[in-house]
Amino acid sequence: MRRISHFIDGAAVSEPGRLGDVYAPTIGEVQAQVELAEVGMLDRAVASAKAAQVGWAATNPQRRARVMFAYKALIEQHMDELAELLSSEHGKVVSDAKGDVQRGLEVVEFACGVPHLMKGEYTEGAGPGIDVYSMRQPLGVVAGITPFNFPAMIPLWMSSVAIACGNAFILKPSERDPSVPVRLAELMIEAGLPKGVLNVVHGDKVIVDAICDHPDIKAVSFVGSSDIANYVYQRAAANGKRAQCMGGAKNHGIVLPDADLDQTVADMLGAAYGSAGERCMALPVVVPVGEQTAETLRAKLIEGIETLKVGVSTDADAHYGPVVSAQHKARIEDYIQMAVDEGSELVVDGRGFSLQGYEDGYFLAPTFLDRVTPDMKSYQEEIFGPVLQMVRAETFEEAVNLATQHQYGNGVALFTRNGDAARRFASTVEVGMVGINVPIPVPVAYHSFGGWKRSGFGDMDQYGMDGIRFYTRLKKVTQRWPSGGSVVDQSFVIPTMK
Repeated sequence: MRRISHFIDGAAVSEPGRLGDVYAPTIGEVQAQVELAEVGMLDRAVASAKAAQVGWAATNPQRRARVMFAYKALIEQHMDELAELLSSEHGKVVSDAKGDVQRGLEVVEFACGVPHLMKGEYTEGAGPGIDVYSMRQPLGVVAGITPFNFPAMIPLWMSSVAIACGNAFILKPSERDPSVPVRLAELMIEAGLPKGVLNVVHGDKVIVDAICDHPDIKAVSFVGSSDIANYVYQRAAANGKRAQCMGGAKNHGIVLPDADLDQTVADMLGAAYGSAGERCMALPVVVPVGEQTAETLRAKLIEGIETLKVGVSTDADAHYGPVVSAQHKARIEDYIQMAVDEGSELVVDGRGFSLQGYEDGYFLAPTFLDRVTPDMKSYQEEIFGPVLQMVRAETFEEAVNLATQHQYGNGVALFTRNGDAARRFASTVEVGMVGINVPIPVPVAYHSFGGWKRSGFGDMDQYGMDGIRFYTRLKKVTQRWPSGGSVVDQSFVIPTMK
C-alpha cells in the first residue's frame, strides 16, 4: 500500500511509528497510509528550516520572485496531475479540484510581486539633518496548519506569501488528503527553492501542539473549525507567536423581492452544493425577504435541485462528488435529523442516496430544509455538507440582522437589483466578506481573505497585503549624520518635531 512520508530538507523522510488511513471517498476504501509524526520529526524539520532560512532571507527579493515565477509555471504544467490526485483523496470533482489549485495559484502570482510588496518608506528631513525610513524583514521560521477541504489552495495561500517574504515554512496539512501538499513542495524545490526552506510534516494534535509550542517557530497560520482555531490562536499567542486562525462559517444568501430569481437560484445551487458543501465560503442558508419571494424561490430551488447530479470525481457531468469520510457523512446526516426534530420542514432529503457501482462511497444527495428558525441548533452550527436551509424574513432589516447576529461572520451575499439596498447592506452587515450578487465572495489574491467573530481569530487576514504584513516585521530607522565634530545641543526631554 502507498505510504505518504514527510518532506524535509528537499526529500522524503520516513520514520517508524503511527500511521493514519487515507481513504478514497468514491469507493470507501483505504488507498494509502500517511505517517503521523512525533515531536522529534518536527524538531528535525524546524532545524532544517532554520538553517536554510538565513541564506534565503539574504537572497534579494527579485531572485526570490524568480523562484515564484518558475513555481507558477510548474503548477500550471502539472495542473491535471494535481487535480486528479486531489480528487482521489478529497472526493471533489476534477473540475472543482482544478479550481482549488487555480485559486491557490493566483496567490502565487501575487507573491511574484514581492520586490514591490516588501518596499519600506522613506522620509528625508524629518528633523534637522534627520531622515527616517522603514524596512520589512522576514520573521524566520513560520508554520501553517491547513484543512482537508482545500488541500492545494490554502497551503498555497500561506506558503507562497511566507516564502516570498524570505521566511522558511513548515506545513502541517490535513492527514485526510496529504498527497497534494507534498507534491506542491516537490514542485517548489524543482522551481529553485533551496532545500529546507519548505518542509511538510504530517500529523495530528501532537504536531499541532508542538508547532504552537516550538520556540523557533515565530508565527502560525491556521484554517479549520472555530473551536480548533480558537485553541491554536490561544496556545500560539501564549507562547509569544503571531497567529492568524480562520474558523468555521454559516454564510447567508439574502434574497430581496427584486432579485433576478433565475440567476439567484443558479448561484445558490452552486454555492450551497458545490464541493458537497465542504467549503467555508459555501452558502448553506438562504434568506428570502417576504412570503411571495420565499414561495417563488422555494419552487425554483426544488426544480433546480432535481437537475443536480451526484457522481464520482472523474465524472465530467457530475456537479459534486462524495464527502470526505464516512464519519463526516454520518455527522451531516445527524444534523439533517436534528433539523427535522427541531421542526424544520424537510423538503428534499438527500440521505439514503446510493450510486450504482459505488455503494460504499460517501455520497449524499442534496438536502433542502425550509421554515428553519434562528433558535435551532442546526441553524446556529456549521453543517459543512450538501444541506441548504431556508430562513424566512419579513423585512430587509430582519434579514441583515440574521447574518449580523450569527456567531459566525465569514461571508454573506445579497441578491438584488437595488443599488441603495446593496450599499446599505455592504456598509452595515457585520460580516467580514460581502458579496453583492456574488454567491461566493472570496476576495481576489491582491486583496485579503478573512472573516469576523468566530470565523477569524487574530488581527490580520490571509494573503494580499495582510499576508505580507503577517509574515514580516517592520523595522524603523531614524538616522542623523552630523557634519561637525562639536556637540550642537544637549537635551534630556523626549525628541519632538516642535
